[in-house]
Amino acid sequence: MRRLPYIALALALALSLHAQTSEDNDRLKWALKRFPEADTNKDGVLTKAEATKFKEQHIGKRDRGEATSAKAPEGGEVHVYKTVGDVKLPLYVYQPDGHKADAKAPAIVFFFGGGWTSGSPSQFEHQCKDLASRGMVAITVEYRVASRHPVKVGDCIEDAKSAMRWVRSQASELGIDPDRIASGGGSAGGHLGACVAVMDDFNAETDSVDVSAKPNAMVLFNPAMALAPDKRMSDAYNDRITQRKGRARVPAEKVSPLTYASTKQPPCIMFFGTADGLLEGAELYRDDSQAAGNACRIVTYEGQGHGFFNHGRGGGKHYELTMAETDKFLVELGWLQPTTK
Repeated sequence: MRRLPYIALALALALSLHAQTSEDNDRLKWALKRFPEADTNKDGVLTKAEATKFKEQHIGKRDRGEATSAKAPEGGEVHVYKTVGDVKLPLYVYQPDGHKADAKAPAIVFFFGGGWTSGSPSQFEHQCKDLASRGMVAITVEYRVASRHPVKVGDCIEDAKSAMRWVRSQASELGIDPDRIASGGGSAGGHLGACVAVMDDFNAETDSVDVSAKPNAMVLFNPAMALAPDKRMSDAYNDRITQRKGRARVPAEKVSPLTYASTKQPPCIMFFGTADGLLEGAELYRDDSQAAGNACRIVTYEGQGHGFFNHGRGGGKHYELTMAETDKFLVELGWLQPTTK
């Protein structure tokens, strides 16, 4: 099951005898969605030649155990938070101007999206820079994904928890208040931002479990909150989840935040477009969380789809809107001072 996405990509290439691009071939369209980095000229169209080259250069390396690196964000202080075999996993720390080690500033740790298969920490570079300008220490993390490493969802959760533990253990050196560390992320990364808060399992053997991986708040952008079927959800949602079986190395319920929604957890805000198929699972998570006495809310944006919040998308309007709501949420927590305009 571990090799299934790559077998499917190979099949896409084999069947693309007449239709040569993602514009007229469903399998190449799927491959573009799953592996956007395969579109080397960034024109939004995946050709058979681009897919073949990507398979040879990246998927072949992955299957041979030769991990490739994710795109690094610009700026930020680089630290290696974890080593797995010969793979060093970095995170990138953005600090406020004039920041000092005794500052005890609030912090946020972002995890990128990409279906636990692709993506890079550069996704949250701009959010980090903006929040650093507001007085936070903002961090974006690289974790192992299936296009570069032989991993499943549970391994991604392990890396996320390792990153949270590293940040908390280095709080005095980084000028961070260890009791004001938020988790953040988008899509699959938003899923990880929730997992570190609600799951006690998935601890790496190299981690010191004496250091808590749990955040003190969650800031999640269209997170995947329901990864296992639930009778309260629509047939369409449950069918979509069932089709994606095999991504986890454990039963899907174990890696689904919805399973743990009724546990005690820190304040949470989620951002969603109303046209996003993941919204249904997140709404159920919110309802269960609120029923258990937790502070959890969703801010929606009419007609927007998945990934609407990303910097530069659609002229940047929804990036600005979601960042304004993030700022408001952090001010409400007492982590940031209100802006004066």
